Amino acid sequence: MTATKTHCPYCALQCGMEIGPGLTITPRTDIPANASGALCQKGWTAGELLTNGERLTSPLLHGEPVEWDVALDYVASRLSAIRSEHGPDAVAVFGGGGLTNEKAYSLGKFARVALGTSQIDYNGRFCMSSAAAASLKAFGMDRGMPFPITDLADADVVLLAGGNVAETMPPFVRHLTGPRMIVIDPRRTQTAKLAWLHLQPTPGTDLALALGMLHLAIADELVDEAYVAARTTGFDEVRTSLASWWPERVERITGVPVHQMRQAVRALAAVGKAYILTGRGAEQHSKGTDTVSAFINLALALGLPGVHGSGYGCVTGQGNGQGGREHGQKADQLPGYRKIDDPAAREHVAGVWGVPAADIPGPGRSAYELLDALGTPGGPRALMLFGSNPIISAPAAEHVAERIAALDLLVTCDFVMSETAALADVVFPVTQWAEESGTMTNLEGRVLLRRRAVAPPEGVRSDLDVIAALSERLGHHFETEPVRVFDELRRASQGGPADYSGITYERIADETGVFWPCPSTEHPGTPRPFLDSFATPDGRARFVPVQHRPPAEEIDADYPVYLSTGRVLAHYQSGAQTRRIAALVQAAPEPFVELHPDLAEQLDIAPGDVVRVSSRRGESKAVARISDAIRRDTVFMPFHWEGANRLTNPALDPTSRMPEFKICAVRVERDS
Repeated sequence: MTATKTHCPYCALQCGMEIGPGLTITPRTDIPANASGALCQKGWTAGELLTNGERLTSPLLHGEPVEWDVALDYVASRLSAIRSEHGPDAVAVFGGGGLTNEKAYSLGKFARVALGTSQIDYNGRFCMSSAAAASLKAFGMDRGMPFPITDLADADVVLLAGGNVAETMPPFVRHLTGPRMIVIDPRRTQTAKLAWLHLQPTPGTDLALALGMLHLAIADELVDEAYVAARTTGFDEVRTSLASWWPERVERITGVPVHQMRQAVRALAAVGKAYILTGRGAEQHSKGTDTVSAFINLALALGLPGVHGSGYGCVTGQGNGQGGREHGQKADQLPGYRKIDDPAAREHVAGVWGVPAADIPGPGRSAYELLDALGTPGGPRALMLFGSNPIISAPAAEHVAERIAALDLLVTCDFVMSETAALADVVFPVTQWAEESGTMTNLEGRVLLRRRAVAPPEGVRSDLDVIAALSERLGHHFETEPVRVFDELRRASQGGPADYSGITYERIADETGVFWPCPSTEHPGTPRPFLDSFATPDGRARFVPVQHRPPAEEIDADYPVYLSTGRVLAHYQSGAQTRRIAALVQAAPEPFVELHPDLAEQLDIAPGDVVRVSSRRGESKAVARISDAIRRDTVFMPFHWEGANRLTNPALDPTSRMPEFKICAVRVERDS
């Protein structure tokens, strides 16, 4: 076996790696995300995913192994019967932000053409949908980081609001060794410990903090008036809307001292190159879109976006969080980041698919709303689940489990028996990342090529094979070869905001990635799309006036402590992959509750005690960790294990439909 160049199966950095004999992993040095040859411990151990003893190698029907044709015939028959009895929207599809572009595209087409359903969304709705919505409002385009990641190293200052990259994507930190870092986070995370300045707000008050910082920028005459006049619109309305957000009021709401706010704003304004980045901590709120808009407003006032060496960006989480929503598995979008209710977009995609535009269903429910509707009157009766584990990852997870249990049919594609797959009527065993080829779009908007390095175990097929086999049984032909699917995706995306039509597998290999939009094979790609103008009708970025509001659920006498959730270094997402790797389990063997020493003393909790955490939606138990890195009024739980999301609040952002994962009210007690 010769070494095969590919990419990591985990986060949105998509670090380059080579897979050699014996499934040895070697970092690549030709991929900018990890050009210095860095990988995190998840990447180094990724080869063990392929030989894991818990791999599924046969389709399961009601828990029993069966032949592929038996399982496929059963699913197709049940889908047809449910659609016939209840209508096409009685079948739902739920995808994932870790699927390749080819799979995401085929899944969207499968839902709308083979099944005729509008009920499709994906777990990326839980990731960066708020940042996407805010970017569309401000810039007319959503591309997480509209600049190469290597630009960050040359910055003077980088502000990171609600991100812990030192644990979630450690190689990212290598791009932050040059600039001074300002970190906004209620916890003193590993990233905050690296910061020049750490602002530690009360959970749920990031929006007020951003408003206060912009108020200070205006009051201290730090606004780049020439930039605002030349490249933006709407600043006067925003300026007026900030009148009541004087710094002392913001300090009372957020707990961040005025002098720290002023220090942060002056640092950003005083330098030649600065970036403002947001992560899930700022975005996973019922006001997440407005929070990101407020940080974008601050960036625009300081003259950062669309300037070489400065800007605003979103730090995407999932491996294909960017590409996964661009090509059709999101409820309101068609390939190329086209809007599904745009008649011209529908006509173009219908032409590629060979169906009448009128046959493409309109937008359906968002991710949580779809899960919440399962098995209800008028809701979906069947669910096809690809690359997601909502029993662990969805908010109000006990309620979601009840809704899944009410289905007439649950079908999952997975490589192990995840918590959700364990509930399925049919489980299809599917290939892992190094057993198949396909493209991923990383957090920079750079399209990368994963290459097949090893053959899958006997009995295992790809998601593309599953989609095509079911589609054939339902009367439709779908491609199974990734390169052919990608060629169709290129045609479907042509002319759309996320135009991939000029990108080919050969170009990606030769150029180690191509930035979209890339409208022709002669086009060089677009690493920095906003240098000349923004993607709005007049080419100007838009200021968006927003106002702070409390979280959907405040603390009270019954639930007097804030809960925040997040990730730890050793694990990824719902843990279905990483909780099966021995070295990662050894590094982080169990869930925990992190609480401040003062709160622990008040509650008579000692390190290692079993703690019961209760919210209005459920309860969870985990061992206590005592740390002064967290606020006295807050506890933290990682969400990689079953438990944390039993507690979280499904209150939705009105624009992005993002649930409020990052804050809810809980009661904490030592378990007797």
